[in-house]
Amino acid sequence: MSATHAAEAAPVPARPAPVLAVVVPTYEERANVPVLIGALERVLDGIAWEVVFVDDDSPDATADEVRRLARLDPRVRVLQRIGRRGLASACVEGALATAAPFIAVLDADLQHDERLLPRMLAVLTSDRADLVIGTRYAEGGDVGEWDGARLQGSRAATWLASALLPTGVSDPMSGFFMLRRELLMARVRELSGQGFKILLDLLTVGDAPARVAELPYRFRPRRAGDSKLDASVAWDLALLMLERMLGGFVPARFLAFAIVGGLGVGVHFALLATLLNVGHAGFGVAQAMAAAGAMVGNFALNNVLTFRDRRLRGWRWWRGLASFCLVCSVGAVANVGVAVWLFDRQNAAWALAGLAGIAVGAVWNYAVSGVYTWGGTASRRRRRGRPPAAVRVNVPVPAGNVPPGPHENRFT
Repeated sequence: MSATHAAEAAPVPARPAPVLAVVVPTYEERANVPVLIGALERVLDGIAWEVVFVDDDSPDATADEVRRLARLDPRVRVLQRIGRRGLASACVEGALATAAPFIAVLDADLQHDERLLPRMLAVLTSDRADLVIGTRYAEGGDVGEWDGARLQGSRAATWLASALLPTGVSDPMSGFFMLRRELLMARVRELSGQGFKILLDLLTVGDAPARVAELPYRFRPRRAGDSKLDASVAWDLALLMLERMLGGFVPARFLAFAIVGGLGVGVHFALLATLLNVGHAGFGVAQAMAAAGAMVGNFALNNVLTFRDRRLRGWRWWRGLASFCLVCSVGAVANVGVAVWLFDRQNAAWALAGLAGIAVGAVWNYAVSGVYTWGGTASRRRRRGRPPAAVRVNVPVPAGNVPPGPHENRFT
């Protein structure tokens, strides 16, 4: 037997089962991975822990870097996702992939202060809370080096998010928190799983109230790589808030699909008017061209907004367009058929018949294009009603805040 095979066949030394799992969603964070692992090793000394990196198939081979480091330390794990993206869903999948009773969510860019983790765990193990949030806005917290525009935008989003919550949480938009597994499992099937703000999602679902504690920290500058914040984050947040305001009756993805469809109606009429008044085309030709243009526009927008986590590129974009047009053509037939049946046979008002036809066509287009154009929809069981009241737990906070420190480690 070769030395390599002998090493692979050697028994693995037993290690204690992890008490804490740190879930780290990543996309192009290769340079930050070894530094973060070293930081966790220092602050979690004496705690049975593991870190689960959930990588969305980063072009910079972040997953390969994690695998290299995992061969040095069995506490390091990686879950590489192919063909889908999204921070919220990455956090959920990472949490479900570990058996640890306590789960922390932490960004890979070292902006979250990992030295808060032992205190978060102490709060949970003392049974004072079910969820501990690292907050930038409570006394002792700080947003660090943000400019005025980012600070104002964050505060506005925090104010809007707080309006959905029945109790005061200073930082419901935080991406740094720790929770009990029982809380996650009680709410995981109700989560939207879209966008970047999984904490807000957790806080606004469930039947039983959660005990919530907050610990302040100073938000640090990104160590390496580029920020993933862009306009799509605001879009996802707006959809999540709208979904929660509607009590979970309508999924955020369908809301996005409906909004894009509404924009498509505007595109249709704009093209129709232009072709008739400027191009002097016949009505039949103009109507057909306007419908085709609106359909292509709807597909393109849905590809980058509604189904961004399954975005089609290259030749798959063209195949998806053909599939989408076919689906919407059938939807148009269903739209007209339902509307005519209600109007002619049921004596419904023309407006009601028209709206019913639109609704049937929209649901058809969304459901079928999700399966055949973008490769499947995640149907989730949703409970109705208002979000439960979270119970605010006061946790003593030492005077001052922990200053940012160096990140030396043995992995670099």
